[in-house]
Amino acid sequence: MDIIGFLPQFGSIFMTLLAFVVALSAIVAVHEYGHYIVGRWSGIKAEVFSLGFGPVLWARRDRHGTQWQVALLPFGGYVKFKGDADAASAQSADSVREMSPQERRETMAGAPLWARTATVAAGPVFNFVLSILIFAAVMMAQGKVSEPLAVGSLNPLPVEGITLEEGDELITVAGVDVPQFGESDQFDPFIDQLPAEPLLDYRVLRDGREVSAMGPYPMPPMVAQLAPQSAAYDINMRAGDVITAVDGTAIHSFSELKDIVEGSEGRALELKVWRDGEMLDFVLAPRRMDEPQSEGGFQSQWRIGIAGGLAFEPATERLGPLEAVTRGTVQVGRIIEGSFSGLYHMVTGAISSCNMSGPIGIAEVSGAMASQGAQNFIWFIAVLSTAVGLLNLFPIPVLDGGHLAFYAYEAVSGKPPSETALRVMMTVGLVFVLSLMGFALFNDLFCP
Repeated sequence: MDIIGFLPQFGSIFMTLLAFVVALSAIVAVHEYGHYIVGRWSGIKAEVFSLGFGPVLWARRDRHGTQWQVALLPFGGYVKFKGDADAASAQSADSVREMSPQERRETMAGAPLWARTATVAAGPVFNFVLSILIFAAVMMAQGKVSEPLAVGSLNPLPVEGITLEEGDELITVAGVDVPQFGESDQFDPFIDQLPAEPLLDYRVLRDGREVSAMGPYPMPPMVAQLAPQSAAYDINMRAGDVITAVDGTAIHSFSELKDIVEGSEGRALELKVWRDGEMLDFVLAPRRMDEPQSEGGFQSQWRIGIAGGLAFEPATERLGPLEAVTRGTVQVGRIIEGSFSGLYHMVTGAISSCNMSGPIGIAEVSGAMASQGAQNFIWFIAVLSTAVGLLNLFPIPVLDGGHLAFYAYEAVSGKPPSETALRVMMTVGLVFVLSLMGFALFNDLFCP
């Protein structure tokens, strides 16, 4: 066996697993802390807070009597409340019955309905709050594009004769007025009106004077970001790469690249790519993807997995905390809406069930996002946290949503489901969840 040749692959696998563990541990810790802290505030005593399962590697007991521990298997976690028979919060009826009224009040089974509901709901809610705060923090770090649109910094491009400068405020490009950048319904048609040429005439405001400058096509065929598990990612294309030709035909705009890919019907494409002053050759085959549409539903398109961007980084201005949190909340709402839409369309057969990823797929995406920088990885953690929070709210026994459904029944009927009914439903729920996990794992292994 070629050990030396295996080392890069091993390193990639190790980084993928590390990224997955870091992302999952952060999300699980916040989720379980939500259960713990709201339970404590509600008078329910937590005996164990565990990050991971299996043999305990480290443990410490706090002044409230809770044992905080880190276990060997870092693929989850749990809070064990007083009176729980196991880590899944199944109640030990015999032990609870033997307790005094004061002790029973400190258990999940003996706590008022409101306390149990708040404690269970807190896990998913904390996941959503984590997502909102991460999105808001990233947006504040990025800032928002200033208006009117101005050049913050020029991206490296294989184009000579550029006289556009940092700080220039754009007035027109090729004689077409530059609209507000944040208004996509105006900015996209503006781009479409421009001739696909490497150099265009710009009218800009520079140091208070209107001057003419030569600048690149605003949306060149440049890789701004790579999608994990995509054709471009799999052949090691990088952010900053500029595709100069496809199948021997020169291209100068991202829209030209998009048209070629969408019309490829999946055939292999030969790419000429400029990277840091060097010309490289790549061959890749576009893959069919199911994409959500702004008006609802999904559409299948051929994609290579790259996102385009401007030829320059726009100048930005500070984004206030309130606006950032508002935008972060909207982002969480979009993820939830897209998740429900995707699930509905998979169930109805409108899109492929291969869109559902399991642990291997999530781990691969974790590693891919980590390899593209800390900001992309942190953003992915927020997306995954939203997904975990949403999944836990599904009314399936063994999930938080299942417990909340039982509490809703208790609120309406005045009594909880019988122990026999609970055992049967928990078993059915466990089988369903395990089957779903098995199906997702099958997708990871066998979907194209």
